[in-house]
Amino acid sequence: MKSIRDIFKIGRGPSSSHTIGPEKAALWFKAKYPDADAVRIDLFGSMSKTGRGHGTDRVLHEVFSPIPTEIVFREDMPVDIRHPNTLDMTAFRNGEVLETIRIVSVGGGDIEVNGVPDNNEHEELYLENSYAEIEQFCRFRSLDLAEYVEFCEGEGIWDFLGEIWQTMKQSIHEGLQAEGILPGGLKLERKAKTLYEQAAENERPQIRECRLICSYAYAVSEQNADCGTIVTAPTCGACGILPAVLYYMQISHKMSDDLIIRGLGVAGLIGNLIKTNATISGAECGCQAEVGSACSMAAAALTYMFGLNIKQTEYAAEIALEHHLGLTCDPICGLVQVPCIERNAVAAMRAMNAANLAYFLSDTQRISFDIVVKTMKETGISMNQRFRETAEGGLAKMYTRRHR
Repeated sequence: MKSIRDIFKIGRGPSSSHTIGPEKAALWFKAKYPDADAVRIDLFGSMSKTGRGHGTDRVLHEVFSPIPTEIVFREDMPVDIRHPNTLDMTAFRNGEVLETIRIVSVGGGDIEVNGVPDNNEHEELYLENSYAEIEQFCRFRSLDLAEYVEFCEGEGIWDFLGEIWQTMKQSIHEGLQAEGILPGGLKLERKAKTLYEQAAENERPQIRECRLICSYAYAVSEQNADCGTIVTAPTCGACGILPAVLYYMQISHKMSDDLIIRGLGVAGLIGNLIKTNATISGAECGCQAEVGSACSMAAAALTYMFGLNIKQTEYAAEIALEHHLGLTCDPICGLVQVPCIERNAVAAMRAMNAANLAYFLSDTQRISFDIVVKTMKETGISMNQRFRETAEGGLAKMYTRRHR
């Protein structure tokens, strides 16, 4: 597996696959053809169907400006295209085609360039590719999961994750202060600030916990929807889940930055396993691959920070992912707003529940984390494409603006 740095990326929302990935592709292509005087970009599959709502065309125009840039939202899907988030970029000079290159946005802000063996800048750092292998290695070496991350990544990983954690906190702080209507035409009002300000010291502890965690999840998700700076965890669409539970643990349980950063390392390890053995792309496997993965990452981080063992951490991660199996990606109007923002808050609470269940029932686990990851992939592949980030099925199909 590659570095967990591939899981956590600082960037602008609203979509890691439809915004951060295409921006990365455009910057690479622009550097490759600095003499091009015109560019054409053909968007296919999910990239075409929800690209407008996700701001794909906006970010591409920004990167290539002032070069004339034609963006074509293709309705056809050529048989040689293997991934639903595919772009064909063509460079022109004096009216002549310099070259056309196919680029795939594989999720989490990563891209693969056709004809380039590996466009990812990070090398393989982990020899183990399953939770079972990692658990065996850790037991043999007497390591916990955070120590295992450092063993593979080096001590520098904690400085990197420290920056990631500060960015996550900043996105929460900014989201809790912001008000107004989110862009895109749904006229969706920000709710994080209201949720947070309604929290009262004399509320029942369970209600206050729920209100605070949800307000933090809303804060980050609303920042993402407003094209603000967030951290993919593992994607933009699921970026509010992990920061919400970690920040709650720091504020309400006085957990230190150092402990939370080590929890982030464990979360990154879980996300890495899912990305390696399945996918974190909603266009490939639905929202189970985004929100389900993020919930699993958050549950694992929580169990580690609570001081639970490797088996209990696995159980929490398994519970969290298992109970998102089959979750569709059906963003209304192609925007990362409904049901995405609310779904982040629900999943943040579910991560807390998964961690608690792993503690209560640690001796009853029957299904391994690795099996659930494989199941998620099989479920996603079998899912009708209308429910995989095309905005053609589910809520996206049933909803019309007149229902407001």
